Amino acid sequence: MQTNFTPAHLASDPRLPASEKILRTCVHCGFCTATCPTYLLLGDELDSPRGRIYLIKDMLENGKPATPEVVKHVDRCLSCLSCMTTCPSGVNYMHLVDHARAHIEETYERSWHDRALRRLLSVVLPYPDRFRLAMLAAQLGKPFAGLLGALPVVGARLKAMLALAPGRVPTRSAMEGPQVFPAPGPRGKRVALLSGCAQPVLDPAINEATIRLLTRHGVEVVLPKGEGCCGALVHHMGREHDALAFARGNIDAWMAEVEGEGLDAILITASGCGTTIKDYGFMFRNEPDYAEKAARISGLAKDITEFLETLELAHARDVSLQIAYHSACSMQHGQQLKDGPKRLLSAAGFKVKEVPEGHICCGSAGVYNILQPEIAGQLRERKIGNIEKTRPMLVATGNIGCMTQLAKGFADKGAKTPVVHTAELLDWATGGPLPEKLAQVGIADRPMKSQPSLIAAE
Repeated sequence: MQTNFTPAHLASDPRLPASEKILRTCVHCGFCTATCPTYLLLGDELDSPRGRIYLIKDMLENGKPATPEVVKHVDRCLSCLSCMTTCPSGVNYMHLVDHARAHIEETYERSWHDRALRRLLSVVLPYPDRFRLAMLAAQLGKPFAGLLGALPVVGARLKAMLALAPGRVPTRSAMEGPQVFPAPGPRGKRVALLSGCAQPVLDPAINEATIRLLTRHGVEVVLPKGEGCCGALVHHMGREHDALAFARGNIDAWMAEVEGEGLDAILITASGCGTTIKDYGFMFRNEPDYAEKAARISGLAKDITEFLETLELAHARDVSLQIAYHSACSMQHGQQLKDGPKRLLSAAGFKVKEVPEGHICCGSAGVYNILQPEIAGQLRERKIGNIEKTRPMLVATGNIGCMTQLAKGFADKGAKTPVVHTAELLDWATGGPLPEKLAQVGIADRPMKSQPSLIAAE
């Protein structure tokens, strides 16, 4: 794609050179339209990656403030990054749309209710204690959700937010907060585990299972002091300053461990967070004080399944359950991790089924299912329908947002199909307790093998 940025314009904003390079990479081929969820649903060229690229190019190239049309179509983008998997030219759409969102935040004044909701999400979700209080408040508000229908736009978003809140807020985990979990016997590898912000509130069992699984296999796990939200939630709302502030805090916390007792990896159990942390090096490319450290942290970051494939897991139970594996967009498109989780689950003994249209987003996408509830709802129904074609006993996935979105979809249909994190299933298969969600639907624990089998990494 030909661009017309002047040298003076490129020098005026340190973000522009990277975006111009991305724009020049696009060859207008349109392959991205075939896999874009919003284009599949809406059929509007401007709701495809190619259409959004044209809008973003015009806005950035001419130094224009964002217009209502640009905002509408960029806001509809899920950042599922399916287009990046499909693109034959290697267009880094993620970096371009992130820049566009920051530009929108800086140059466009949203309606008061849109600003208020986005502000609320940004000051609540990244903070576990605040989020826990908000979930308790949502329980009180659920009975009144029907009254919100009288409020256009605002009501739909608030109703979606209440609907996604769990019926019961789990109790705080004893494994939360700064601490170290040593492995029994001689220490092998040492890793930091991202606790996350929303995940430990919505489903603390995920990190608990991960810690058990790792320590059982000789890995020491540290939850560092000073670590917090990865910044993804605010980053995707264009709040660049806030996102970088969260990222700096994490980089400092993890570098203290790297320079102290050392880290073999930084592990993430929410793939949306993983995609962002692996991008810290790019996010800080223009900050001399953090560029090198950020790149080092990004190099250490791994999804939990990436790391588990380097270990020999001792499979202690016969777990021949038929499961559907839902690959989060941030996993398969953002991090390009496609088959590893399925290999681990299959090696453990699960009968893993492929989900039709597995490359299409479920509609969660961070806070997208709150800000764009209608489109998110359509995508959720489509995903649930495809999952049900596999006739699974349960669904495995690696992202808390997808878990919440899919659980809502099954509940709406009256189905009792549990949605469980991959790490919970692998913890169970290697000797951990039966996940509570499986027990709730009547799936019984399986006996331990007398001779656990070791599955070496491929």
